[in-house]
Amino acid sequence: MTESMAEVRKHLADAIDRARRDETPTIITRRGKSEAVLVDIDEYRRLREVDERYEDEWLNRLADQAEAEGTEGSVSLEEMAALLRSAN
Repeated sequence: MTESMAEVRKHLADAIDRARRDETPTIITRRGKSEAVLVDIDEYRRLREVDERYEDEWLNRLADQAEAEGTEGSVSLEEMAALLRSAN
């Protein structure tokens, strides 16, 4: 479901109920442009967990690849993660 910010303001409780009870996210637009998504808290937590797991797996693959190529000029996994987070 897609709604403007003005519509969501008028019916916020309904949008929250749809997300929670019906598992229906609401895409919120402003001036016709998608700005945010309202989702159930459990879905948000699941998405965060998937994101963190994927990032960890990706970093481990990079570390394994770097280790296979040798250690000269390499950084630790923790240093790599810090560099990537600071880039965001």
